[in-house]
Amino acid sequence: MEQPASGAEPAGAAGDAAEALDRPLPEGVRRRVVALVSDAFGGLTVAELPAQLRQYARFTPSRRARFAGNAMAAALESEPLFRQRIGERLREGRPELAGAVESGSPPAAADPVDVAAAAYVLRPAGWVKLVAAAGEEAQRADAERADEAGRRELERLRAELAEARAQTKAETERLRTELDAARKEAESLQRKLRSAQSDVKRGEAALRRTQADIDGIRAEAAAQVSAAESETRRLKARLGETEAALEASRRAAREGRSVEDMRLRLLLDTVLESAQGLRRELALPPVSARPADTVDAVEPGRMSPKDIAARALSETDPALLDQLLALPQAHLVVDGYNVTKTGYPTMPLEKQRLRLLGGLSALAARTGAEVTCVFDGAELAAPVLLAPPRGVRVLFSKPGVTADELIRQLVRAEPPGRPVVVVSTDREVADGVATSGARPVASALLLKRLSRLS
Repeated sequence: MEQPASGAEPAGAAGDAAEALDRPLPEGVRRRVVALVSDAFGGLTVAELPAQLRQYARFTPSRRARFAGNAMAAALESEPLFRQRIGERLREGRPELAGAVESGSPPAAADPVDVAAAAYVLRPAGWVKLVAAAGEEAQRADAERADEAGRRELERLRAELAEARAQTKAETERLRTELDAARKEAESLQRKLRSAQSDVKRGEAALRRTQADIDGIRAEAAAQVSAAESETRRLKARLGETEAALEASRRAAREGRSVEDMRLRLLLDTVLESAQGLRRELALPPVSARPADTVDAVEPGRMSPKDIAARALSETDPALLDQLLALPQAHLVVDGYNVTKTGYPTMPLEKQRLRLLGGLSALAARTGAEVTCVFDGAELAAPVLLAPPRGVRVLFSKPGVTADELIRQLVRAEPPGRPVVVVSTDREVADGVATSGARPVASALLLKRLSRLS
């Protein structure tokens, strides 16, 4: 086939410019045009196809019409050369239709959609009228088909309605019969239900009476069990009290004997060490003493009573505490918070305790005396995590017991004659321990003595 020269206007271009559709192609005509183009598409080479259609060259006509319909319609409208080639394929495939359309006298028996599609592709003179007429004819045919379909659908619906009415009538009669039977069955069931309800009510009344009897028996049994348990608990409590009293009496007997032995031994050690201290202090000769040595007189080199009186120490001299702790078996009892709040009240309680206990540990190591430090434990929310230093016994008072009372208990626990020194500026504590034979000293005196150790 000869190709038009480059730059030459294809045949029918002038006609296309003169005639143009004033409305979109009817949908049936458009589908037929796409089908014609798709069928003629396969007879063209790739070079003869527009660039936008070359990718569909290997598609089957049906796939080409489905996926490239819009692209082929656009190319047919915008590419006169492509439209001319499609027209040539149409003339070859359907020469009678093409000739009739180009002559302007399409056969009356021809499908108006085929005539309009061929006119749109070939673009003969008056093709717009052919397309418009074919569109109108197609619309009229569609309308007639729609009317015919509507009539058939109406007739079908009327038949279905008549059948439905007949079925409804029959179903109504059947349901009425079943309803009468159901009513009779319901009346029978209601009579049976009323009889069953009466039986149930009688059974429930009997069950309530039985349950009341059971509850009464259970209550009586529970009261008897409770009374037995109460009596058992009372007997167990009396037995426990008796056993506790017996054990307490035995323990008191054992502990009383042990405490008295300990007190006597401690007092004996105190007397012995006091005697040895007096022997060293008075320089008494062990075997050379004579009755004449008991005569009161001042020997050469010995201190007179006035000299001894001059050696007395004041109550604020730390040396006084050293002398007291130098006594045999001396026991130093310290009112802890009374001392710390006198010496360093602004520090937290934990740091106050640690500072005081550190000084008391050094003092115990220096003097060898027994040292007990007492703190008030009434306001403690939890046990104090404290490791007592070496040589110092640390005690906290129990709830309901003050540190002052615990100090007085410690003093009363000591045997008469043992040197006990109590450190506190509380006048009530000092007077109370003094009546028990202890030696009270002020907190300031202990603070001065501890300051010399640091």
